[in-house]
Amino acid sequence: MNTISMLGLPFLVCLLLSLVLSYLGLHVLKREIIFIDIAFAQIAALGALTAHLFLNVPGDSIRAFLSGAGATFLAALFFAVARRKATQLPIEAVIGITYAVSAAGALFLIGKSACGHTHIQTMLSGALLWVKPSDLLWSSIVFAVLSSCFLLFRKSFQRISDGYEQAVAAGTNVIAWDFLFYALGGVAITLAVHLAGVVVTFCFLIIPATVSVLFSKQWKFRFLIAFLTSSAGSAAGLLFARWLDFSAGVSVSLFLGVFLLACALVIRIRDVLLRDKT
Repeated sequence: MNTISMLGLPFLVCLLLSLVLSYLGLHVLKREIIFIDIAFAQIAALGALTAHLFLNVPGDSIRAFLSGAGATFLAALFFAVARRKATQLPIEAVIGITYAVSAAGALFLIGKSACGHTHIQTMLSGALLWVKPSDLLWSSIVFAVLSSCFLLFRKSFQRISDGYEQAVAAGTNVIAWDFLFYALGGVAITLAVHLAGVVVTFCFLIIPATVSVLFSKQWKFRFLIAFLTSSAGSAAGLLFARWLDFSAGVSVSLFLGVFLLACALVIRIRDVLLRDKT
């Protein structure tokens, strides 16, 4: 009973993250923008730190979150325009440069802050075990809105993810749709980092989507596989953290990695057996 009371809220938060980030991760893989979450996390951190240091906004407040989200909106517009206009550079290079500049700015501001080490620790590993019911409530509202938007605009998002140049040739306003996709994704990543940290967010975004690619080519089945992988990894990681008094975020990330290796091994064994039969 004590385990349920301690891990119940963190597990529900993980389920929320799994629901949104599993879907978002499928697009991230298709668009080959693997490091978008780290870039958005740094940009959001830079916005929140700026508000904290210059406007005296508490670092864990809604206003700090909104400041970070506002910074991601600007980044979303920049990425959408850069992908269409800066054709001489791959979008992943643009994202990487943006991440490096944002990280340098965030580290500079952290150095000026009296609690710089605390900011770094929270940003990287999060505080899953210290999630409050109020955090779960307002996070659920935000994620519900984001999920509704992703569902409503799924066909346009998928059209661009499946083939950017084909979408341009078909007359799709790719800048507008990309801005909307990046803006929604930026808010989701900003909130995920606020709840669970950069490491867990990156793992939720990439690892389950990668597992799903190993087993299916259809979007709906990939999403289901990714969600189940995230959920199972969360449960196993949280129980492991409880058992060994270990960091929850690190444990969840570790088990997601273990699941990926196990699935890759299963696929490898299957391919070998099929080749031997032929």
